[in-house]
Amino acid sequence: MVFNSPEYEARRARPFVPPKFTLSQIHNAVPKHLLQKNALLSLGLFGLLPLPMMPWQASTLQGFLWVSYWWWQGLVFTSFFCIAHELGHESLFYSQYANNFFGLILDTFILVPFFAWKASHNSHHRTVGSIERDNNYVPPDRKEFTKLPPKERATTADYAEVLDETPIMSLVRLFIMQGFGWWLYLGVNAMGGRAYPPGTNHFSPYSALFTERQRRGIIISDIALSVMASILIYFGRLYGLKAFLAFYFVPYVLCNHWIVMCTYLHHSDPTLPHYRQNSWSFLRGAAATVDRPILGWMGRFFFHNVSHDHVAHHFFSQAPFYNQPQITEAIKAILKEDYNYDTTNSFYALYRSFTELALKFDLVSN
Repeated sequence: MVFNSPEYEARRARPFVPPKFTLSQIHNAVPKHLLQKNALLSLGLFGLLPLPMMPWQASTLQGFLWVSYWWWQGLVFTSFFCIAHELGHESLFYSQYANNFFGLILDTFILVPFFAWKASHNSHHRTVGSIERDNNYVPPDRKEFTKLPPKERATTADYAEVLDETPIMSLVRLFIMQGFGWWLYLGVNAMGGRAYPPGTNHFSPYSALFTERQRRGIIISDIALSVMASILIYFGRLYGLKAFLAFYFVPYVLCNHWIVMCTYLHHSDPTLPHYRQNSWSFLRGAAATVDRPILGWMGRFFFHNVSHDHVAHHFFSQAPFYNQPQITEAIKAILKEDYNYDTTNSFYALYRSFTELALKFDLVSN
């Protein structure tokens, strides 16, 4: 038959002859150590049996695969944000239309208002490190703590009474920042600049964040977000809420976490200054940032050097991200001890900055 293998046809073509080798020849040909049993290895195999599979085995395997998907998809979503961030700086194309088109597509997919973020983020670059004018993660001002006595009479005990929190409360607040901080910033300017009035957000064309020339872009961002939200709603109705949560929402939340973690750690460190009006300059502000190897090779690959080479990015924000490592090496010789690099575990650095920066209002330059 045409479906018979060549091996089968060869066997069928030759005359049958009974085996002539002996059983002892078979046994002697096999090394004896291959016949030894390993009890630990044998027990371990029970957890890997493919079929039949116990319910707990199926659930464990399924859970592992979902966690793996969420991890990598969260990184991929964050890579969309990081590339859109580069496009917002117009660092990938000479054409403004090309930068805006691709940036709008990528940011909209992860529900980021591209033109609004572009406007406020570029403003951050112009005013980085300024207490009065920066709009990202400005440390609290001393006057916000009404229970503190005047600076000349304040003691360590006074600061401890006002600022100390239990570790549990700090972790709760940190969880809120990492889980909801991105939308709180976009929606109500949480952790943003204090110069803006209540109600400042990234969705109103008339927000104080934007100039009149930028309003059309804000409207375009809002329309794009509405379209994306409609697509997600349709997906949820078509495949169910569980599918929406599993395939999109969980990676999206992880993406928001990475966005907040990276942007917070760029400029939030107990060793980095923020400057008041009379002592601020662009050079001082740009130098008051820190490079961090967040997630090692994964962070460099998926976050497109945004954290590994953030110092260079603030001095050359329109340079392509793929050239930033070389730029970093070039400016190290000039910055010398003013080049800030920190290999502290990024999760610990996040906790450290979050819990210690409340004291920074008394350390900023005057």
